[in-house]
Amino acid sequence: MTAPTLPDGALAPAPRSRALRFVALGDSVTEGVGAPVDGGWRGWPALLAPSLVPAGDRVEHHNLAFSGARATDLTDRQLPAALDLRPQVAAVVVGGNDTLRAGFEITRTVAALHATLGELGAAGTLVLTACLPDPGALLGLPGALRRPLARRMAAVNTAVHELSARHRAVHLHLAELPWLTDRALLSADRLHPSPQGHLLIARQFHALLAARGLPVGAPPAEVQAPPAPSRAADLWWLLTKGTAWLARRSVDLIPGLCAVAAIETFHTLRGHAAALDAKAVAEARAAVASLP
Repeated sequence: MTAPTLPDGALAPAPRSRALRFVALGDSVTEGVGAPVDGGWRGWPALLAPSLVPAGDRVEHHNLAFSGARATDLTDRQLPAALDLRPQVAAVVVGGNDTLRAGFEITRTVAALHATLGELGAAGTLVLTACLPDPGALLGLPGALRRPLARRMAAVNTAVHELSARHRAVHLHLAELPWLTDRALLSADRLHPSPQGHLLIARQFHALLAARGLPVGAPPAEVQAPPAPSRAADLWWLLTKGTAWLARRSVDLIPGLCAVAAIETFHTLRGHAAALDAKAVAEARAAVASLP
């Protein structure tokens, strides 16, 4: 049985009558979208939870994530509930929805993530974090639209990398998993992991925890995963649900997409795109460096 983290990041033993509490904070990826079961979702946190303790020990899993959540939703809504549960382990995976908003500001995202990780760490919680793949690349958007979104995602991921190191979190380079080369890892919407993709995330986190020498159990169990969607299924989803889904998730971004594409095309023609990429990363690092 495991309990609150010690200063060196290890987990202290606890009486066997107690269960390890694992809380998941984040957006639809952490909620489990893409892995349906019994009218709900069984995503990577649910797959990982039983493997956080050795065989015979107990774990309590609470998933506070919800679709559309941004970093500020964690501090405003999910973090207070998480702290009330007094978890020994918590997952904090968010940032994709921040990039899909017209008012995206990396400083605001950084501040919210810093506050969330800081309060959980101060409570003695071992925190799991992850960077996220570029949504424009997953959706196969044209370059003029994809590159601005990739730039934002790169800024968020840069901040997550540095904040994870600062707060001594267990960090998964989720963005580097083969989402674009292994179609079976993505659900029909191309943005969320499939059951097999959720299992991969759970197993990657488990491997990181085991590598730290923490007393985890066996790796997350295999799940029954449907075959990868065909191109026809992808197209059907896009025609019947995809456009409406994207409109709901980026309602304040879509009106400006044409302008974003035009601006990006202008900068690309003038050879400024690479400089803008570097600037976005530099601004993320500066935002982290400015934190107390």
